[in-house]
Amino acid sequence: MKYNSLISFGAALLLGVACVPKTTQPVYLDRSQPLEARIQDALDRMTLEEKVAMTHAQSKFSSAGVPRLGIPELWHTDGPHGIRPEVLWDEWDQAGWTNDSCTAFPALVNLAATWDRNLARLYGDCIGAEARYREKDILLGPGINMGRTPLNGRTFEYMGEDPYLAGQLVVPYVQGVQSNGVAACVKHFAMNNQEIRRTATNSIVDDRTLYEIYLPAFKAAVTEGGAWAVMGSYNLYNGQFNCHNKRLLCDILKGEWGFDGVVISDWGGCRDDDQAVTNGLDIEMGTWTNGLRGAASDSYSHYHLARPYLERLRDGRATEEGLNDKVSRILRTVFRTSMAPEPHDGSFTSPEHFAAARRIAAEGVVLLKNDGILPLQVPQGGKLLVVGENAYKMMVVGGGSSNLKTKYEVIPLEALHEAFDGKAAVVWERGYVGDTTTVYNKVVTGQNLRDSRSAEQLLSDAVAAAADASCILFIGGLNKSAGQDNEGTDRADIVLPYGQDALVEALAATGKPLVVVNISGSPVAMPWASRVNAIVQGWYGGSESGHALVDVLTGKVNPSGKLPFTMPLALSDGPIKTERQYPGIQEEGKKWWQEYYDEGVFIGYRWYDTNGIAVQYPFGHGLSYTTFELSDARVKRSGDGWKVSARIKNTGEVAGAEVVQLYIRDTEASVARPSKELKGFEKVYLHPGESRSLQFTLTRDDLSFFDAASHAWVAEPGEFHVLLGCSSADIRADVPFTL
Repeated sequence: MKYNSLISFGAALLLGVACVPKTTQPVYLDRSQPLEARIQDALDRMTLEEKVAMTHAQSKFSSAGVPRLGIPELWHTDGPHGIRPEVLWDEWDQAGWTNDSCTAFPALVNLAATWDRNLARLYGDCIGAEARYREKDILLGPGINMGRTPLNGRTFEYMGEDPYLAGQLVVPYVQGVQSNGVAACVKHFAMNNQEIRRTATNSIVDDRTLYEIYLPAFKAAVTEGGAWAVMGSYNLYNGQFNCHNKRLLCDILKGEWGFDGVVISDWGGCRDDDQAVTNGLDIEMGTWTNGLRGAASDSYSHYHLARPYLERLRDGRATEEGLNDKVSRILRTVFRTSMAPEPHDGSFTSPEHFAAARRIAAEGVVLLKNDGILPLQVPQGGKLLVVGENAYKMMVVGGGSSNLKTKYEVIPLEALHEAFDGKAAVVWERGYVGDTTTVYNKVVTGQNLRDSRSAEQLLSDAVAAAADASCILFIGGLNKSAGQDNEGTDRADIVLPYGQDALVEALAATGKPLVVVNISGSPVAMPWASRVNAIVQGWYGGSESGHALVDVLTGKVNPSGKLPFTMPLALSDGPIKTERQYPGIQEEGKKWWQEYYDEGVFIGYRWYDTNGIAVQYPFGHGLSYTTFELSDARVKRSGDGWKVSARIKNTGEVAGAEVVQLYIRDTEASVARPSKELKGFEKVYLHPGESRSLQFTLTRDDLSFFDAASHAWVAEPGEFHVLLGCSSADIRADVPFTL
């Protein structure tokens, strides 16, 4: 129990509130009572000042309870990849605890690459248990914004470019977290699709694009996953900041979707007294996040939902009815978490959690290309030359709010030594110097990344070391430093930094077998793809990242990951063509930067496939060490919907999993529609020679587009096609049907 919580509980005991005989015990303390009765009872006992105190922060990561009534504080934590180390009361820097080193789970883009609902549930179960053990009530995650541009610095924290894929994975993740009595706070609502000028950009989006691309995953999290919390985003929409945006929070989230949970501001995202009161925000966190206003002792009373709110209530500019709605939602969160009917203890850094992290990370690794060199075979007594900084550099520390202090992190080089010990020599050459940072918010990796060699010498040394190598394994890519995969900054291009392209080309020119592993959380260009033997897309895999990657490279795990985004040939091939689209423009008379979503619904594969633009690797792509055959595709009318059936067979020699993807094409639409849209997928594990039948169900909703004029989903009569395949470009069955 947190120190302040002990004070709160002790005060309640002294007042005789929390220890009265059961016959007179307040309803809100009786966990067997209905939730809404408990909320109303607690609300009736609170003063105006106590209610207002609950609507804003009291420290960097907590908001107030009601000590007089024994109602505990709410403790928030980043997420979404692991439980943040404890920080000082009023500061970002860690507090110096020795028992807060967590399990670091893979980045959410790694989870998305698994295309596996069961693993999403496992992820949520585990991270929720870690949050509960650390007595956290609200996990600030998962993030599910769409990959509108590959330059977005937080692409690694999100679940790809497709709203259906993200929606299918966020639901079990949320359910898993909340099964531990911890609220999943889904973020960042909405259109938080870039980091550059994220607090000063107004997103201008038409309703069709909003409802088809940027809202569906959030809606799924709320209406199917039952999320208990939602975090507003930093940007503006319709000229209002999204942490108190009437259209998003009042009309859509709490209105159309019936959300009964709590809306929390991003840290520093609340910007206006009046809008904070009226436009759907329930808890204000982190205002003046880069420094306290006035003295630390009274800084929180200056928050928009603190003293200014109380003054509005007292002089009639705000209503207690509106306040009661906010506090009811906060109490609902308290009674669902720390005061839930079924108490939860959680668990922390258990062997089971590390095993889950390893499994999720491995099943998300994507085999992009393979000419037969993988699984990796090195002759007995041979030499495996490993080149690249990312074979050695720890990746859990850094990146922004997903920065973690983990109990341990297995790097790829360490795992390779384990795998080839006694079989072959594993020799590492750095090849380039990228990021020598080893500290973030006073979380320290303990590594020494300094290197005095010039770029030319590093490349020369790597090439020289290849002379007697049996095989070269290049492990490079991005990292979590500024301008790469990092909160608060965007990338300048999708070209690999630090001269890595030249290094790969030089290694390929040696004529030695060459495997390239790209570690990143967002797309990169691969101009050397045709000159290497194999390409593997790895991710920020958390504590067990190295083991997971090597499990796939050596064949211990058959790769089954699929790209959750498109890997373009060049940035210029994508849908973002103008400054007004990204990063936004300044217009006369406008206070904020204006960003126009002129591409509409055509992002990611919707853009590339519809326009016939070649890509390096398509959305949904991923190879295996075995082969699969898809057959017997059929579509049959069933009631108000359609049943789609097919058969998948493992035609290779090893067991493995394939993701069968179902896309819909509307050939007769009255509006411009993408050439295909993902509407179903199943991940199927099969032994050699084994086959299995697949069943998908389609409804009119799956055939519909959003009509802004009628504010309704419309499925127009005409011909549609079911497209079944193993990526957006690898379509193996095309079955027409008529609505």
